[in-house]
Amino acid sequence: MELAFESVETVSQDEFARFVEEREAAGDRYHYELLNGRVVMNPPAGYPHGEVGSKLQVLLGVFAEARGIGKVFDASQGFALPSGDTVEPDHSFVSAERWKATTPVYGEFLRVVPDLIVEVLSRKTKSQDRGEKRAIYEANGVREYWLVDPKARAMTVFMLREKRFDLGRVLTERDRYESEVLSGLAFSIGQILP
Repeated sequence: MELAFESVETVSQDEFARFVEEREAAGDRYHYELLNGRVVMNPPAGYPHGEVGSKLQVLLGVFAEARGIGKVFDASQGFALPSGDTVEPDHSFVSAERWKATTPVYGEFLRVVPDLIVEVLSRKTKSQDRGEKRAIYEANGVREYWLVDPKARAMTVFMLREKRFDLGRVLTERDRYESEVLSGLAFSIGQILP
């Protein structure tokens, strides 16, 4: 059994930021998020999460860097969203346009909504990524959301249409995908799987 823990009481984004700072100072390496006021802790993911993540980070990072269209972040970057949630997605892209509208503060969570968020599903996070976090991303205006499922060898893509995610499109390892947010990025789903 893999356990994830969450708080019973709710906290603000400022209280959450202090909580995380205290944990980091004590050497705690777990990942924490603030979802609908609850502090949620997830232990490290098992294989093949890291391999899939490495492939995605290279794919997104090289593409965005070569075109100078924005910034790509890995799972260590926290985002303090307008809804009051603070998330740490597996991968994210912030367009140059959205980046210009923010003022990053060294050592603090970014106060900007990513244009693209990618979550790699694991046993302990899949229901949260498909449900609660999907709703949070939708409410905050994430334009494109990918759910990569290594076990099913598939990726589901949700696009924001009129302030709501569409029903999603499931792609298998044989399918090719072309991103709307990262215009010109096209790849085979099998390319990002182990």
